[in-house]
Order: sequence, then structure tokens, then C-alpha cells
Amino acid sequence: MDGSWFQPVGVDMGELRGTHVPVLLERCLELLAPALGRNRRTVHVDATLGLAGHAEAVLAAHPNTVLIGLDRDTEALAHARVRLARFADRIHLEHAVYDELPDVLHRLGYPAIDGILFDLGVSSLQLDAPDRGFAYAQDAPLDMRMDQTRGVTAEEVVNTYSHPELARVLRVYGEEKFAGKIASAIIRERERGRITSSARLAELVRESIPAPARRTGGHPAKRTFQALRIEVNRELAALETALPAALDKLAVGGRAVILSYHSLEDRLTKQALADRVRSKGPVDLPVELPGSGPTFRLLSRGAELPGEAEVAANPRAASVRLRAAERLDPEAARQRRTDRERYRRRVKAMHQPGTGSPGSGSDPRSAPVDGNGTDEEGEGT
Repeated sequence: MDGSWFQPVGVDMGELRGTHVPVLLERCLELLAPALGRNRRTVHVDATLGLAGHAEAVLAAHPNTVLIGLDRDTEALAHARVRLARFADRIHLEHAVYDELPDVLHRLGYPAIDGILFDLGVSSLQLDAPDRGFAYAQDAPLDMRMDQTRGVTAEEVVNTYSHPELARVLRVYGEEKFAGKIASAIIRERERGRITSSARLAELVRESIPAPARRTGGHPAKRTFQALRIEVNRELAALETALPAALDKLAVGGRAVILSYHSLEDRLTKQALADRVRSKGPVDLPVELPGSGPTFRLLSRGAELPGEAEVAANPRAASVRLRAAERLDPEAARQRRTDRERYRRRVKAMHQPGTGSPGSGSDPRSAPVDGNGTDEEGEGT
């Protein structure tokens, strides 16, 4: 769907469903600023637009930035368009999943971008709207589709998957220890009648988990509902494709910020970045071979966690993990590594017998150590 106006049937645009507090907003703006604040027009992609809290802040902070906002949820896009109306001359809001980004950029005529934000998981709108079926604490039809115009529903998954398929989904996507027991309970229940209610499914899950295990870890159905949501929306499959494609579209100096909310998302993010921040050349060569150097550098040491104040103000931020990276100029990075390696060899030679003392050469503290191109250096947490 293109960026033209649309309004989902039955949605009152005067009443926003859901409470939206952008997660780690100030930190995201801080990380994106060097890429978006350059003295030219810049292009930023919000790959998970939602209710546009992050996008609004980016547009307000950077008057020369064009926003491309993607979301598979038509209701979220309609609300976002209203929220961003004052920036209408520099926004493109697209009904698309983030793994469709290359096609969207091609159609809009943007060969490269300067910034991208992924705020993964379920949005406030989807979580707070009881009729969407995402919340285990409220009774609703078992839908869970982020895009209600296409795809299978959670009801179809629960009522048609075999026991091994259900157990796999719950174990892999929900990291649920009692996946087999829960799958068995679902199979028995649907033999008596189709399961259509989120409340009934939540009760089945609760009954399947031993009482001692129910006393810790929050609501017993939390992991099952997460697993079904991921399966219904193909979240991990889309992310596995989307992250490398998005990184490839970043211009030199461009930055990516990814907010993950469970270990599976964060693991995929870490792997996608790790592949690009390490040199692929032989470690003992004095020069970096063309095409073998790192193409990104990390902007933080590991995953950044929210502070106590952030969680107190926005409890949904409690599980967030932030990772960020910047695209490097490959030739500049190659030259830096070559310079460092040559300096290291020169200092090492100075310490060999008959080649002088440590005090006779250059001060080792003057070595060109900037951390670019490593997976260890960051801008701080």
C-alpha cells in the first residue's frame, strides 16, 4: 500500500487505543543524531512505526530528515499519519513488513539511507486493544495478527497444528519448558470443540503448568502467547531477512538502532552485527586485504539495558535490549587497521635483542587506537 490516506473500518480516529510511551527515546535520539544531523537532506527509516513516538521525535529534532515509516498494522498507520500530520511534506508511511524495505526504498527512489530504527515486538496499540487477542489477561478472539488484512490467525494455529508442531512453536519461540504438556492440553480441548477464546487458552496453559512453576515468572500464559504471536506474524523469519538488508542500505556514517524484547530477537540482532564488525582477513597480515575489513563498528559494549528511571516511567521497557552500529568507510577502516598493525610490528621489533630499548622509539601510548572496526569498542552505555 502506498502512502495515501486510509482509515480502517470501525476505527474512531479521535480516540487512540493504547498508551504509547516510546522506549529509550533519548538514547535512540542520541545515537541517531550524528547520522541524521549532517548538513544535507538525510533519510531515516522507522521499520516498526507503531504509534510514531520515536518517529515524531526524530522529525522534530532533524528538520532536514525525510522519514520512511513502515508498519504492517493499518490501524497503527492511520493513527501515525494523524500524529505526524505537521510533517506531511517529508514523510512516507508504508503498509509493509520490515523485510520488504528494499522494495519500498526502490519504489520511493532512495538508494541509501542514513538511519534506521527497529523497535521490535508487539506495539502498545496491539497490546492494549482487547479485540486484537494479544493480551492473555483479557478475553478476545484468538487473532494476534499485526496485519489484520492477511495471514493466519492464532485460532487457526491452535486448532490445526499437530502436537509436534505446537510443541515446537511453544518451545522455540516461547522458550516454554512445559511446551509438550501445553500442546497436549490444547489437543484434548479442541477435540471437544474449537478453541476461539484467548481467556480459555490462557486458562488451559495455566492448568498445564505445575503449581510450583506458576508462582514465579509472571503470568503462566506469557510465553505461550509470545510464541503464538511470533508464529502468526513470522516475526523472527522477517527479522532474519530484514536486518542484513537494512544494514546494506545504510550509507557510510549511517546508523542502525535495534530495540529487542526477548532473547531470540536479541540473538539475531547480535549475529547480524557481529558478522560485520570483524575483519575477515588473516590476523597475521601487516595490511588489511581489500574487501576483508569490517564494515561496521558497534556503538555500545554489548546490549544496553534500561535504567531504573526508564522502567519506573514505562514498565514495558523492563525487558528491552538496545544494540546499535555505524557503517564505516571500508577504505578508511582498512587504512586504520594497516597503520595499527605496522605500528605494532615496529614496536615489537624495537623490543627484540639488538634493536634498541623501549625508551629509544616512539611512545607506545601514541598508537592510533580508535576502536573503529572492532566488536569491542563503543560510545558508552
